[in-house]
Amino acid sequence: MRVPSLLLATVVATIHPIGSSAFAPSSPLTRSNVASSSSTVSFAPSITQHIHVPSSSLRTSSSRSNTRLFMGWGPDPIWSTGTVEGNVIQACPSGSCVSIKIGVEDGTGFLYPGQYVQVRPADDENAKPIFLAIASAPTGTPPKRTVPGKKTSEADAAAGPEPPVPATWEFLIKKTDNNDWITSATSGSTVAISQVMGGGFPVDENIEGFKYDFPTQNLLLFATGSGIAPIRSAIESKRLNIAPPGGGGRTCTLYYGARTPDDLSYVSKFPEWEELGVQVVPVISQPDLPNVSGAVWQGRTGYVQNALEEDGVAIPRNSGALLCGVKGMCEGVKSMLMESGVFEGRVLTNF
Repeated sequence: MRVPSLLLATVVATIHPIGSSAFAPSSPLTRSNVASSSSTVSFAPSITQHIHVPSSSLRTSSSRSNTRLFMGWGPDPIWSTGTVEGNVIQACPSGSCVSIKIGVEDGTGFLYPGQYVQVRPADDENAKPIFLAIASAPTGTPPKRTVPGKKTSEADAAAGPEPPVPATWEFLIKKTDNNDWITSATSGSTVAISQVMGGGFPVDENIEGFKYDFPTQNLLLFATGSGIAPIRSAIESKRLNIAPPGGGGRTCTLYYGARTPDDLSYVSKFPEWEELGVQVVPVISQPDLPNVSGAVWQGRTGYVQNALEEDGVAIPRNSGALLCGVKGMCEGVKSMLMESGVFEGRVLTNF
C-alpha cells in the first residue's frame, strides 16, 4: 500500500530503502471538545528571530485496551490511553508539536528513528486513526547486532530484555480540517494510542559498515513540511555518527523545504543540530508570500531538489541519505542521488 503523500510524516509505513521489491485518565478527548563537491550553504541568520518553537507534551498510562482495528497493512494496533500534558502549542502556522508520555511497554518499544504510532479519539473506537511519526529520540535500547561467526557472550545472554522505562514523545502534526480533535486538544484530555510500529530508518544496516564497499562519510538529510519530524528523531538519536564541526569524520547536511519561513518547524533547534555537526539548509518555495514577521527571506529559494542540484553530491559512493516528505521531493532527490553514484540501498525513506 502506498501512503498518500499529502499526509507527509503524519502518515508513515515501515521504513525501507527506496526502490526495495508515524496514570489517571481524565476527561476524554472528543471531537466536540477537542556529482560535484558540495558547496557551503548557510541560511538567513535572522531566521531564529522570526519563529519561536515552544515545547509541549502528552502523557499516557500502561492500561491497555483489547480493541483492535485492522488497517489492511502492518500489525493490528493494541490501544492504550494517552493524556495530553499541557496545551498543544503551534510549532508553525501549518502544524503543532505534541508530546506524548507513554506507558512502560510502549516506551521500551521505541527503538529506532522513524518509527510511528497510531492515534485516535479516546471515545470513538470506530474512528479512523492518524499515523504519527515520533519526533523525539528513541527511548528504548535496540538489541546488539549479531556478528556472523561470533558467539553471544554469557553476559549478553543473561541480560534479558530491557527494563521498563517511561518516556515522553513529541509529534509534529500537520493541521487539517479533520484533526482538530488533537491539534486543539487541551491539557488533561485523553487519546487512544497504539504500540510502536515500523522498523525505523535502517541506519545500522545500510549506512554503517562496509556493506556497499565504501564507508559512509557524507550523510544527506531531506525533509519537507512535517516530514522533519522523523528526521529530527534521527538527528537527536545521535546514532548517525556525525562529526562535530571541525572534528573531521562524517559530515551531514539537512535540506528542509517549506512554503514560507513561517512554515518551518523546530527552528529553535537549528543551532543545537548544527552543534552536533548538521549543516541546516532551509529552502523556501514561495518566499514572496506574506509572513508573520514581515521580513524578507534571504536564504535558499525553490525546492529541495533545486538546492541539491545546485550543490551536487560530494563523494557520492561514500554518501547516504534519509528522506521524508512529499512524493515528488523524494522521487526527485532519489533520482539525483542515484545518477550521481549514491548506492540505492543507502537512500532510505519512510514510505
